[in-house]
Amino acid sequence: MTPAHGVSIRIFLADGRPEGLRLVEKSNWTGIGVICARSEYPSARSREEYQRPGVYLLSGPAQSGLTSGRIYVGEADELRSRIDKQAKEKDFWTSVLAFTSKDANLNKAHVRYLESRLIGMAQTAMRWELENGTAPPLPHLSEPDRADMEGYLSEMLLVLPLLGVPAFDVPATPSPLGGEVLRLKGKGGADGRGIDRPDGFVVLEGSTARPDSVPSIQEWMAALRSELMDAGILAPAGGLLKMTKAHVFDSPSSAAGVLLGRSANGRIEWKDSGGRTLKEIQAAQLGGR
Repeated sequence: MTPAHGVSIRIFLADGRPEGLRLVEKSNWTGIGVICARSEYPSARSREEYQRPGVYLLSGPAQSGLTSGRIYVGEADELRSRIDKQAKEKDFWTSVLAFTSKDANLNKAHVRYLESRLIGMAQTAMRWELENGTAPPLPHLSEPDRADMEGYLSEMLLVLPLLGVPAFDVPATPSPLGGEVLRLKGKGGADGRGIDRPDGFVVLEGSTARPDSVPSIQEWMAALRSELMDAGILAPAGGLLKMTKAHVFDSPSSAAGVLLGRSANGRIEWKDSGGRTLKEIQAAQLGGR
């Protein structure tokens, strides 16, 4: 979720180390984020912020090649006691991000609302693997409280990608702000549409891939194709494989390789409506076009 104007976000290194505990604040936001590695949490848990109600995110490496991370979303009356419990029960996480309020105005209903909304958004986005099951029902909030929590959530969603957690960003469909739609065509019915974005290369729903791959395909790319099929993101359709939803790849080349069933240079394979390759487009942009 990106505003149409510049914003100022302050990240304070509590112990002077970039890999240490960080506090994240934004002007005109009553919230505060506390982020640290799992190895740093035992020494950080005595901080006042962990004694307040809040919502927390446990993040770690993905199990498959489909996503770049794994996440668990939780809430607590007291963040410290709940995170302590998760440290004993969950092994996957390597970092914890806790969000609370600077003015002590968050209560149990508020943080339950944030938890439910975040889980639902992560399920919709499917950007990261989600450790939670179904999202809990939204608690009843008054209309003003609900508006306040939606505002708090908007600020959280603004800072999370900055902290390396884009788990809640839904891949965009073509739009004036989404970037130019590029096209890829190849043997075996490969016909893709995609957008090059700062967070990755988005292959759009309805793009098609050749049903088989060449014998020389790299092992990791063959595994990625298989994982996409197992997840139902690539599904058989009319003798081809079709993208059932938009998916964010880590590069134009991995996106091209999956559709073409072979190793590919995505900066050459993806082209605009005038036939210019992505490489040529980027070169022209650097030239001040």
